[in-house]
Amino acid sequence: MFNLCGCWVYVASRKVWRPKVEEQEEGKKEYLETLKTMEGELGDKPYFGGENFGYVDISLIPFYSWFHAYKVLDNINFEAECPKIIAWAKRCMQKQTVAKNFPDQKKVYEFVAQTRKKDISA
Repeated sequence: MFNLCGCWVYVASRKVWRPKVEEQEEGKKEYLETLKTMEGELGDKPYFGGENFGYVDISLIPFYSWFHAYKVLDNINFEAECPKIIAWAKRCMQKQTVAKNFPDQKKVYEFVAQTRKKDISA
């Protein structure tokens, strides 16, 4: 199940990078709908598995590293749109084993910005 969740989020998030503005807007909408569906599954639990950090959390937390890039480059306000996902991600990132294994959001932003510049100039 956790591979399916990660794939689902990945497919939706990549649509934000489409070349046409209309497709980007559609991609943003789909990505946010995907995250809101995740919020529904999370509910009021601290983690997707309940009280314990588990496989679904492990498969989904890497996407949090990309949120800053999407916020800056695509004007997605995750805090307003998906507050439960943000709270969940912050809980996950408080775990040393999680925090030390994921890239800094600002470095991901720099990578995405460079990649998009190359895509535009190509």
